[in-house]
Amino acid sequence: MRPFGHELKVFSGTAHPAFARRICSELGIEQSKTKHYRFSDGEIGLSIEESVRGADAFVIQPTCNPVNENLVELLIMLDALKRASAFRINVVIPYFGYARQDRKTKPRDPISAKLVANLLTEAGADRVISADLHAGQLQGFFDIPVDNLTGIALLAGYFREVLACDTESSPPTIVAPDVGGVVRARKFAGILKTDLAVVDKRRSHEVANLCEVMDVIGDVQGKTAIMVDDIIDTAGTICNAAALLKERGAVKIFACATHGVLSGPALERLEHSAIDSVILTDTIPLPESKKSAKIVQLSIAPLFAEVILRIHNDRSVSSLFD
Repeated sequence: MRPFGHELKVFSGTAHPAFARRICSELGIEQSKTKHYRFSDGEIGLSIEESVRGADAFVIQPTCNPVNENLVELLIMLDALKRASAFRINVVIPYFGYARQDRKTKPRDPISAKLVANLLTEAGADRVISADLHAGQLQGFFDIPVDNLTGIALLAGYFREVLACDTESSPPTIVAPDVGGVVRARKFAGILKTDLAVVDKRRSHEVANLCEVMDVIGDVQGKTAIMVDDIIDTAGTICNAAALLKERGAVKIFACATHGVLSGPALERLEHSAIDSVILTDTIPLPESKKSAKIVQLSIAPLFAEVILRIHNDRSVSSLFD
């Protein structure tokens, strides 16, 4: 309970209840009660099963597949909390769906990420908390505070431990799978104090999820290559890049990303790729059908729990990443 009486309450949608449970476990609180159901015609129904008047409410719901179902459910939850007189409604969206539709690539394209930002705000969101938004400018799509967390430290820490234990491992090189990921890869390389390489590619704007790998800028000969990205979706980019890195002499290849969308042929591509292991965080649930001996999932829930606590207590969030 805060001094001014705004009780911390954590709610979960149906997209990733395990993530919400992990956060509540870290915070040492019970998850607040909601009832989710469907009407006979398929419409989403829900009810908040406890008083939220004056509460500092946090709603946890990644807008992953099925994206539209999860987004609409989230909007309905926000509306319910607003109408129930919650003091503040904080939306925790570990994976922000539609984030890649952040600009027009050809005439008459929508900017769907901006539309989603507007919908969340109108539904009642007072703050948004997400992780590794696909583009930094998405924060400017909102007229409310946005905390954009990052999984870089978590993923880099994993590799620091792995490389320290593997005395026979080749020197690592951090690889950005495209030019747009250079800043992210440079931060990663800075944490591990190692070299950086970039895969130069050309992406098609005519065919979704299609890209053509071109060349490697940097030395990976005899090295352990660690590819760093924000999202692995169909895995075409990362697998093509891995094949090129193998051609250029990389002896071991890892891939890591904050968000494992793993849609379409992703799992099959990863299984038959030159990648030795794929490291993901748990911003998106990993169903049994997508589990693989190659995939390792780390929990970013403790970071979200710490941020929730800091926001609730009006403490700095940015100092976590200084």
